[in-house]
Amino acid sequence: MEIFFSVGEPSGDLHGANLIRALKSRRPDIQCVGYGGPKMAEAGCQLHEDLTQWAIMWFLRVFLNLHHFIGLLLRANRYFRDHKPDAVVLIDYPGFNWWIAGRAKAHGIPVFYYGTPQLWAWAEWRVDKMRRLVDHALCKLPFEEEWYRERGCNATYVGHPYFDELENQTFDTDFIRQQAENSRPLVTLLPGSRSQEVASNLPIFLETAKKIRAEVPNVRFAIAAFNDKHAALAFEHVLASGIEAEVHVGLTPELIYSATCCLACSGSVSLELLYHEKPAVIHYKISPFALWVQSQFRTVKYITLVNLLSQNDLFYQDGYYTYDPDADGAEVVIYPEYLTSRNRSEDMARRIVHWLNEPATMRQTVDQLRELKGRVVGQGASSRGAEYILKHLSKSEQDFSTSSKAA
Repeated sequence: MEIFFSVGEPSGDLHGANLIRALKSRRPDIQCVGYGGPKMAEAGCQLHEDLTQWAIMWFLRVFLNLHHFIGLLLRANRYFRDHKPDAVVLIDYPGFNWWIAGRAKAHGIPVFYYGTPQLWAWAEWRVDKMRRLVDHALCKLPFEEEWYRERGCNATYVGHPYFDELENQTFDTDFIRQQAENSRPLVTLLPGSRSQEVASNLPIFLETAKKIRAEVPNVRFAIAAFNDKHAALAFEHVLASGIEAEVHVGLTPELIYSATCCLACSGSVSLELLYHEKPAVIHYKISPFALWVQSQFRTVKYITLVNLLSQNDLFYQDGYYTYDPDADGAEVVIYPEYLTSRNRSEDMARRIVHWLNEPATMRQTVDQLRELKGRVVGQGASSRGAEYILKHLSKSEQDFSTSSKAA
């Protein structure tokens, strides 16, 4: 049995690696090939291309690299034609993966989308592609299964694969001990896993840090860098800002665990913050034009996964949510979030200073996180996803065997 993977995000590489291990633990003979990243390669996937190095966002960047994506699509199409794998598994990266799904369907190969794209948030009109191109939609969030099924998709909730990784994390205990020995409060800055995210968010984070230090002089700051390239970029911004901040590579879990509270770029890291019960402010800087564009398509109130998981009323009719600490109901929003084109460093600093200076408020937020964690965090998405995929492929094998004998 052979499965072709198409995975283009660093987080998807992690989820794909865990899924591959779960598949191989049940079917040691299974062959995994396709597009992914280094973690998938370590798990036994034969990579045709490291697609995670092309983890880019926004239309212009995609357009400038369009020739490369077309080449990868044509290469996948030839592979589907010449080798016809038993299934194609897509993870995240919907722009490119819709193309892959279309070519797989053209060759009669069943398509599984492991971790469905958040069409309910931005682009409900694209659900038609899910109906046409994807045979099995495996959902990460509890409300997604019903949402997709109501729109005619074959959807099943398997859980969020990120929690599998968090349950199995190992820590640098020496580093954590060193951090614990320092009694000064630590604010961890998490500027994102893409270079453009770091470039957009980190300068605002450092400006926020300056304002925090003006109110809380003994506070210290640490930046979690995704790789050496991001660390070098972070050092440049730190030097330019004049703020004192440590920069660490490969220690994101330890820095979250050790933090008093955090300032984070929007993304799956919010689930890690929830897992460790860490108060945080969420920020994502985009251009005024991009902000206008998203306002035309966005249908949910929140951009932060933790806020989406904590609320029942997710969708709105007019306008979009921006955190206002003085608004009615603000206290039920666990993570203040800012999707913005403006400088919101003053607002973010005020919230973090409040946490640092008011321990009772900090404890209240931690209690909210602990209650939500008890409801939504669970291990097993990789196992459930693997079992679902193998069950349906085994059924296809049996059906094929039966029809061959009848012929």
